[in-house]
Amino acid sequence: MGNELHRAALRESELHADLSPYWRVSVVDVTGSTQNDLAESIYADTAHDGDVLVANYQREGRGRLDREFIAAPSSALLFSLYKKVTRPRSEWNFIALLTALAITDALAELDANVKFNVKWPNDILVKEKKIAGLLCQAVDSGVIVGVGLNVSMQEEELPVASATSLFLENYSELDRNEILKRILQNFEKNFTIWQKQGSAAFISPYQQQCSSLNRDIQIISPTGESTAAVATGISALGELILSSGALVNSGDVLHLR
Repeated sequence: MGNELHRAALRESELHADLSPYWRVSVVDVTGSTQNDLAESIYADTAHDGDVLVANYQREGRGRLDREFIAAPSSALLFSLYKKVTRPRSEWNFIALLTALAITDALAELDANVKFNVKWPNDILVKEKKIAGLLCQAVDSGVIVGVGLNVSMQEEELPVASATSLFLENYSELDRNEILKRILQNFEKNFTIWQKQGSAAFISPYQQQCSSLNRDIQIISPTGESTAAVATGISALGELILSSGALVNSGDVLHLR
């Protein structure tokens, strides 16, 4: 079966109708970066709480630490959302964890036969291969969350050998419209609870999904320093709790075999 059959067009009117009034969804065919576009609209004071920008293709897609993320047209679900935040700024790091839960829960709801895990703090894995990543960017009184999910990529289209896609994992739902709807609905539910009550309700569910816990890992700090460790849990601020008692609030985690 030709893979183009799995690359149905994004349907803006349907997305907008099914997700409003909480979300305002716009679709573009090509852009530099949905993250940058939303940031520019916020700084121009033309953005609205709940704006979502989805693209078929990004020329300058990026992940954490400004790493390049480029996917073939219509092969990935690429979007950014903007939400205003009322909780203290010190708690905002937990939004990345809320997003990861929204993605894994949505994907599990659409097909329970594929097992998804989270690698702290920003990657979604299947069998230790990366299938999605996310990026949170604080802007004024809110946050922009960018998501890239490999949907219909074939093996030769993967950015790295350690990546995979829903298509390659025989996932049953490859319509990006349906996947986006479910992710945004889950994010809305999580975010509403977190805004009112904080992170307590999400720590246990996240720990159950997080494959970075209770195993040998290597933590690479933003300055490039590397530390071998074992993580035992997640704090109320989304930090990685190490067996030594230390807390890690930023950095990359490598899972050691």
